[in-house]
Amino acid sequence: MKRLFRVASTALIWMLLAGTPASAQSATESPTVQRGQFRVTDIQLQGLQRVSAGTVFNAMPVNVGDILDTVQMQSLTRLLFTSGYFDDITLLRDGGVLIVRVVERPAIESIDLEGNKALKSEDLLQSLSEAGLREGEIFKQATLEHIGIQLERTYFAQGRYDATIDTNVANLPRNRVAIRIDIDEGASSGVRHLNIVGNTVFTQKELLSRLELSHPTWFSFVQGNDKYSREKMQGDLETLESYYQDRGYVEFDSRSVQVSVTPDKKAVYITVNVHEGDRYVVDNVELVGEISDVDPDLVERLFLVSKGDVFNRAAVTATEERIAAAFGNSGYTFANASGVPEVKENGLVDVRFVVESGKRAYVRRISFAGNAVTQDQVLRREMRQIEGGWASNQAIERSKVRLDQLGYFEPESVSVETLLVPGTDDQVDVDFNVAEIPTGNINAQLAYADGPGLLLSLGFRQENIAGTGNRLGASISWSDYQKAASFDFNDPYFTADGISRGYNFYVRKTNYSAINIASFSTDAYGGGINFDFPVGEEQRLQFGLLAEQTTLTQGILVSSEIADFVEQSGEEFLNFKALGLWSKATLNHPLFPTAGGRYRLGGLVAIPGSDLEFYRLTYAAERYFPLGRGFAVGLRTELGYGGIYGDTESYPFYEHFYAGGFGSVRGYEKSSLGPRVRDTRFGSSEGRPFGGNLLVEASAELVFPLPFGDRFRGIRSVYFIDAGNVFNTECPETSPLCLGFDAGELRGATGISMTWLSRMGPMNFALSLPINDQPDDEVERFAFELGYSF
Repeated sequence: MKRLFRVASTALIWMLLAGTPASAQSATESPTVQRGQFRVTDIQLQGLQRVSAGTVFNAMPVNVGDILDTVQMQSLTRLLFTSGYFDDITLLRDGGVLIVRVVERPAIESIDLEGNKALKSEDLLQSLSEAGLREGEIFKQATLEHIGIQLERTYFAQGRYDATIDTNVANLPRNRVAIRIDIDEGASSGVRHLNIVGNTVFTQKELLSRLELSHPTWFSFVQGNDKYSREKMQGDLETLESYYQDRGYVEFDSRSVQVSVTPDKKAVYITVNVHEGDRYVVDNVELVGEISDVDPDLVERLFLVSKGDVFNRAAVTATEERIAAAFGNSGYTFANASGVPEVKENGLVDVRFVVESGKRAYVRRISFAGNAVTQDQVLRREMRQIEGGWASNQAIERSKVRLDQLGYFEPESVSVETLLVPGTDDQVDVDFNVAEIPTGNINAQLAYADGPGLLLSLGFRQENIAGTGNRLGASISWSDYQKAASFDFNDPYFTADGISRGYNFYVRKTNYSAINIASFSTDAYGGGINFDFPVGEEQRLQFGLLAEQTTLTQGILVSSEIADFVEQSGEEFLNFKALGLWSKATLNHPLFPTAGGRYRLGGLVAIPGSDLEFYRLTYAAERYFPLGRGFAVGLRTELGYGGIYGDTESYPFYEHFYAGGFGSVRGYEKSSLGPRVRDTRFGSSEGRPFGGNLLVEASAELVFPLPFGDRFRGIRSVYFIDAGNVFNTECPETSPLCLGFDAGELRGATGISMTWLSRMGPMNFALSLPINDQPDDEVERFAFELGYSF
């Protein structure tokens, strides 16, 4: 029995051992190829030109060794078609070889646009590129057709209902195509009739007067306000909503708008259905949400909405902005405040300001772009936001204003973005972008004019030497009127605290009679040093000392005023002058301001020990008020007074103020206004300009934008009214043409002036109409000034 058991056990083991290899072989054996199938032993691609083999293999999920049938090959064909690269695809079999034969779609050689004026070509090409139609890409007919439909819809939204889009595709050699899009923009449909339905509180006339769209008027061809567009209509609906909600109608709603186009597509009929609702008065005002560590009492003081007020959406929006700014100044850069009205019974509404402060954000890095010349450190020292500190919207905005005020960049070109650092929720980067302008001026001139005669001059000024922010100027000039040389240098950051230091030296020989001023000449040379101290963010104090040697020479036919002065004081003077100046600047741009102001109060005194003891006081102010849409009002005044002290008997006439010309009273020749003198006691009755010790000037300007927007960003146009003159408060008896102060003697002019920041430098043009000129006045109806820049 035992023997039988051993034999059976041995036989079973051998059977198991023998069966194991057979099972393993069965498990690893490839699937059997059924009828209608084949095993892929190789894959061949035919017809490829620009599309890579890898692109095809990625789009076709099949490998060598796979088994395919007819159905699967059809699926592969569909998958390849969905890639969009091919016009025709054929899958063939040669034994175990899978052959993929394709015909590629052509590549786009060029895209031409014709007929578009309302839409810029660069904007259209950008839209085509984003949709996949650009030079070098594979051409897809479906995409082109879709773009054509979208373009028509875009023109329809502008009210151009008769616009048509025609697309043409021309085949070129080497499987390329040229696309031509012909656009007939048609004409903007005019508003034939505009009607508001559902209004009972305000009249139709009152509401329509608030809208941009309107019925045709005599001035519509200029204003274009009778031309329909979906954008204008949407803006008018928002205007209606604001108008009602600013007057308490919280539940106002524009229920529907029907726009009907006439059969000829030249006009539209518009009907706006509105629901006014009831008028509400504010009951409770609350501050809720994530207040963080900001004092809620301080925030509530910013509320412009209070109990008992008629609900006003504009006040709510302004309060939202003030709350967000308060949190932003405390480091909560992305804080959000929403004023939510909750309507109650009896015409009352609660206003809840919901705040989401988020986390306090810290500045990781401040960077600058666009400053190809100006060094980063020059921009960085203007920053009021520091790296590593919490982000303050106020400090960032102040930094932007200070960059604008440098004068190194195009007007309104400085922009700033505060971006969250990826992967964090409490760090931001502050990125400034600028567009530099030439800050160097070179003046080289060879000219001839009546009066001065031949003029040769060479001048250089650089406001930003090698991008360091230092200023340097030098000039040399020669003419019958003046021979001069000068040099000046200023370091605005002589100390890290912003104290500036400057030097200036000059030599001047001036013959005033050559420019029709009184018959005398001066030889002067001198030099000085000055320091400028910052006082807060907007104010500065300047102090300086100047030494000047002046030699006075009388003309051949000298006036009695000059002869009397020389007899009293002599002809040579060594004066030591002390200078003081207070200034404040809040302008949003130094060249083309539209907001803010600039104020200067200065004094100069020839200190005791000088040959002449006199002083000058000056005050200048300009203020701009933005009106929106590129309009602004500017006001300017300049006052000056000179006097004497000590033993000096009369004010030195060569220190007189003058008026007339650009920067003064336009419409009159430069320095031609004010008191006059005769060359001799028997000279002509009109005399020559002599200036005076009292200056009074004022000006008002309306800044208005030119058409075509940014194309003329470097040009400023203004309508102006100027008034002013110079006077002499101590007229000697021997001076019959002297002019004491008399408000009736103020000269005025009005006109249009334009300044162009050209590559050659600033060019000023003025077309003026003097208002109350007198027969002896030297008027200048057209004036032109030119500076040369590089």
